Amino acid sequence: MRVLIIGAGTGGLCLAHGLKKAGVDVALFERDRTPRSMLIGYRVGISPDGSKALHSCLPPDVFAEFVRTTARPPRYINMRTEKYKELLVGEFSPGTDEARSEKSVSRIAMRTALLNGLEDVVQFGKTFTRFSRNDDGSVTAFFDDGTSETGDVLVGADGAQSRVRRQYLPHAKIADTGITTIAGKLPLTPENVKLLPPNADGGVTLLYGPKGAFVIIHVMRFDGEGVEDDYIMWGYAASHDKFPDMKGMSQEQLKQVVLDMTPKFHPNLRELFRLADPKTVFEIKVRTSEPVEGWEPSNVTLIGDSVHLMTPGRGIGANTALRDAELLTRKLTEANQGKDPVQAISEYEQEMVKYGFEAVLASREQMDGNGAIHKPVIGRVVLAFLRTFLRVTNAVPAFKRKMLADEASHRDHVNSDHEVVHAG
Repeated sequence: MRVLIIGAGTGGLCLAHGLKKAGVDVALFERDRTPRSMLIGYRVGISPDGSKALHSCLPPDVFAEFVRTTARPPRYINMRTEKYKELLVGEFSPGTDEARSEKSVSRIAMRTALLNGLEDVVQFGKTFTRFSRNDDGSVTAFFDDGTSETGDVLVGADGAQSRVRRQYLPHAKIADTGITTIAGKLPLTPENVKLLPPNADGGVTLLYGPKGAFVIIHVMRFDGEGVEDDYIMWGYAASHDKFPDMKGMSQEQLKQVVLDMTPKFHPNLRELFRLADPKTVFEIKVRTSEPVEGWEPSNVTLIGDSVHLMTPGRGIGANTALRDAELLTRKLTEANQGKDPVQAISEYEQEMVKYGFEAVLASREQMDGNGAIHKPVIGRVVLAFLRTFLRVTNAVPAFKRKMLADEASHRDHVNSDHEVVHAG
């Protein structure tokens, strides 16, 4: 059996490794011209689920290289106001088993690590245009350079703008969440560390501001040699209507938009905004898939954002793609050993659609520009209630343990040793 994969993102690379490791003939096609081109976004949180999938699919040496290139995992969940006042701070264990633990990784470092061992599988500079089915049951993928490739199975792992999905499931819709984000990155220097909120160095920091404004801060420290320079990443989010018209703005102007929208935020936080390297600043309008009813299975299928695009709200998009890759690897391996490929894909899709769209809805709840917190009057009431709830939870260890355990359960379906260790 020959499997064609479109897209060398997190899910596509994991799937390619899993299939190659299982002895399946696999070819992966990526439109980027080089491994490092077109990558935006910085930090990816790999949950115990994601670690389990990678450990299962990757050869041991590639998994070891992936682990080596990760940053120090977060130990705190750090919730504060936009003025750095504490709302809730909890400590947790990322886990000690590398195969089932929380990890923090840079997108570029992760792609570089996962490309190891796939030199004979990945082709760059291949932009997919369409597919066709053949009389013998095979499927052919066509590319904009005039070439084509034929296989027994085609997997769309080509992300939010998936051309495979558009042709295969034209009724599947992508919705605007009503949220705009602007993100930036700056070096992790001793001077810049002093600008961070308490507990931010070693934690995931969430800042809740007025009018539904939200800031996330990640501190990335790499212990592996030659991985990447340490850095701070911030992301600012609010509903579309809070932003000016940013069409045609430069990256420096986008950074200024964030400064203009946050005059009363903590001065150290504003300095973190100001110090971001303009070349690293980007804007995204957050979108998400709408649940789609099951479809008739065939020898074409989808994984990751190409089928269940979700908001960053729960940090589970990449991990769900990895879960897809592990599951589809198992099913296609069975097909390679004699099982009907369409039946194998049907079993994959039945399971994937259920957990995938549950994750879509859960992440949508966290980032919805139509939510009450973004409204002019009721938003102040909702924000006050949220802050009070978090402060009360912070003050009652039993409440805090339950909240942190619930949050961990959203990211971990493998009963790993990711557990709350300190709630005081």
